Amino acid sequence: MEYVSPEGLRIDGRRPMEMRKLQAEIGVVAKADGSAVFEMGNTKVIAAVYGPREVQNRSQQLNDQALVRCEYSMANFSTGDRMRKPKGDRRSTEISLVIRQTMEACILTQLMPRSQIDIYVQVLQADGGTRSACINAATLALADAGIPMRDFVTSCSAGYLNSTPLLG
Repeated sequence: MEYVSPEGLRIDGRRPMEMRKLQAEIGVVAKADGSAVFEMGNTKVIAAVYGPREVQNRSQQLNDQALVRCEYSMANFSTGDRMRKPKGDRRSTEISLVIRQTMEACILTQLMPRSQIDIYVQVLQADGGTRSACINAATLALADAGIPMRDFVTSCSAGYLNSTPLLG
């Protein structure tokens, strides 16, 4: 399969160093403290944040900072595959960990001791760049929730096809 045409364009018409079109909306989940939908090209994710709130499992409570939890999942209809992905598969667990560690590094957790912040991210439509889209959606949802952060975290991907650099 050809990924770059003889004219130097990708399948979706972008040049190698051209990013996908970005679109975002906050406040999309009424019951969440903060939420966002983030689109990168044809990839669409939703994030919801709950907290800071009382720690549900007292044994996990941290006396000097907030506990940050993250759950990543892909909707069964998000890809062309008809296979049902089990919840808690290795890929989902790894991406949940990456998002949690990324957000934990930017959230001022020491300002909210003995509390918990839950971040839920779900891929609604997958067409590449899902990890980056999830990190961007989580950042927007945290900001919408008013969670104090050092700065906003943004993410994009890049790679090489043969010797041609490609921007996500």
